Amino acid sequence: MSKNLVIVESPTKAKTISKILGDDFRVVSSMGHIIDLPAKKLGVDVEDKFKPTYVVIPGKKKILAQLKKEAKGKENIYIATDPDREGEAIGWQIKEKLFKGKNVLRVSFHEITPHAVAEAFKNAREFDRHMIEAQVGRRVLDRMVGYFLSPLLWKKIARGLSAGRVQSVGLRLIAERERQIQKFTASEYWEISAELFKPKVSGESNFCAKLEKIENQKAEIKRNQDAQSICDQLKDKEFKVLEIKKTEKKRYPPAPFITSTMQQEAFNKLRFNASKTMLIAQQLYEGIDIGEDNPVGLITYMRTDSPNVAAEAILEVREHIGRSFGKDFLPEKPNVFKAKKSAQEAHEAIRPSYICRSPESLKDFLNHDQIRLYELIYNRFLASQMKPAEFLATSVDILADKYLFVANGSHLLFEGFLAAYNKIQTEEKEEEEDEDKEKAKNVVPPLEQGELLGLKALNPSQHFTKPPPRFSDSSLIKALEEEGIGRPSTYAPIIYTIILRDYVRRIRGYLNPTELGFKVNDLLVEYFPKIIDVKFTALIEEKLDEVAEGTLSHVKILEDFYLPFKESLDFAQANIVKEVVTTDQLCDKCGKPLIVKWGRRGKFLSCSAFPECKNSKSITSGVKCGIENCGGELIERRSKRGFFYGCSNFPKCTFTSRDLPEDKE
Repeated sequence: MSKNLVIVESPTKAKTISKILGDDFRVVSSMGHIIDLPAKKLGVDVEDKFKPTYVVIPGKKKILAQLKKEAKGKENIYIATDPDREGEAIGWQIKEKLFKGKNVLRVSFHEITPHAVAEAFKNAREFDRHMIEAQVGRRVLDRMVGYFLSPLLWKKIARGLSAGRVQSVGLRLIAERERQIQKFTASEYWEISAELFKPKVSGESNFCAKLEKIENQKAEIKRNQDAQSICDQLKDKEFKVLEIKKTEKKRYPPAPFITSTMQQEAFNKLRFNASKTMLIAQQLYEGIDIGEDNPVGLITYMRTDSPNVAAEAILEVREHIGRSFGKDFLPEKPNVFKAKKSAQEAHEAIRPSYICRSPESLKDFLNHDQIRLYELIYNRFLASQMKPAEFLATSVDILADKYLFVANGSHLLFEGFLAAYNKIQTEEKEEEEDEDKEKAKNVVPPLEQGELLGLKALNPSQHFTKPPPRFSDSSLIKALEEEGIGRPSTYAPIIYTIILRDYVRRIRGYLNPTELGFKVNDLLVEYFPKIIDVKFTALIEEKLDEVAEGTLSHVKILEDFYLPFKESLDFAQANIVKEVVTTDQLCDKCGKPLIVKWGRRGKFLSCSAFPECKNSKSITSGVKCGIENCGGELIERRSKRGFFYGCSNFPKCTFTSRDLPEDKE
């Protein structure tokens, strides 16, 4: 019989750790959260230092009883939940609920490998009170905001809506960006490129130069007529090389992944949304069956904001680089990356647990999505410890009368980290890299100062200024991180929640606020401008970090937050009046006017005499059903797979369409 009990969150993680620890340890899963604040009550005593009251989550009592049974007769009980604040708090709650007064120790590790797990158990410790307090502070803050704001949304807009301290700031960023797009007016402008060549040279010598200046002023061409006029003037002009500048440039490797950069890169390169990325990363972390050595944790912990890497992993990857790519690709000293101020330095970056397990060696054991994400993580880590790539950048100034053209070219001198990462460019410098790609395409031949060039063609091109782009998962996470909003564990849930509430819809990979999303955002901005202020939310995050460091009390944060919040709350409750949108349609049951209401599935028409008359009907799109002679109109509906359009004559007509067809009449 096992002497020791180990409690983790998931069955997969339990299976992987059990194989490592052996027969002396019984490893069991809590199946995620067991204890939380009550679902239908505030669960926080605002009069007594904001003390939370935790209860067993409905449906988890059997698991709790099973854990208690497993603990009987065990010499030691270890809690091995995830190595972050949430994991610390989950473990503490299990200890307090089941094993209060018993010797329960905390073990944490950032990778599920024999060495890391053995070291963690060798250095089992007491629970970190400061980490727990930081998580309790966050949970209580989020509960108070959600519990008090949600009923206001019900009163003003519709029942079933919700607000959140961090998710509402994410919604605000998306809504404000959409309004910038709506207000944007495109302006026309023209560019002129000259296709030039070296006279009397055999072979291909064509290259392009772009008009940059006119009489030493930036070229600003607004109309087609102006562009054509310039082209007409240039046709007979002499194109002379004015100056040649050659510069050697280095592009440095990116840091290994942290949560936010992994989510951004997975969207940019693999088109994975944030939730999908985290789900696959969790599978890779907790363990995958890979034949005889099953299961094995393939990557380090995926919720981290630190680019730090363990010394033994650095040594391992450097040996691999020297062996696989050669010493020329290996820097004299390991590359070190600076963490942001709020990063938890004890954490590691996301990297492969074993550099010897290449993506190619795992293709038979991982599914398509798992291998793609693993390859991204693996190659990123390899690249992070390699030398910079080196380029020779050439810039040539070419004068034609009063018009200055510039030709840019780039030549790769040394691959450096691109040898490992050439298929997956870094997201931090996308604009710069796009420019470099264009330069690389433009091969500028050897030229001399004063040399005359031949003109093959002048190419005017029309362009329009573009509005700011809508947020994608990638760019929203980047914005949240730059603003200091949220932490590694919150980025994916923020996006997931606002989509689930239908405040935002993901259309072709980009986040579009709905009419409901605008309504919710506008109400919160009007009545709670400070609560969903970007800088205020970032300040709260900083203070929670101070709690985790032991330099600030979480009660102090809650007190400072609650008093002004309560004032705003009281004002809103006294002044919010539900908006009533009337229509010219009458109820076909009682004859009273129909009004527009909001529900969980969007807008619908309801009798103004509700609750005396409970008649309601859907609002149609006005587009005819795709079935000939049906006579119905398409209505937006929602399923587990998202939104679609169905016929108003359902169930007689079962026509559906993912997109709204064009009405042919």
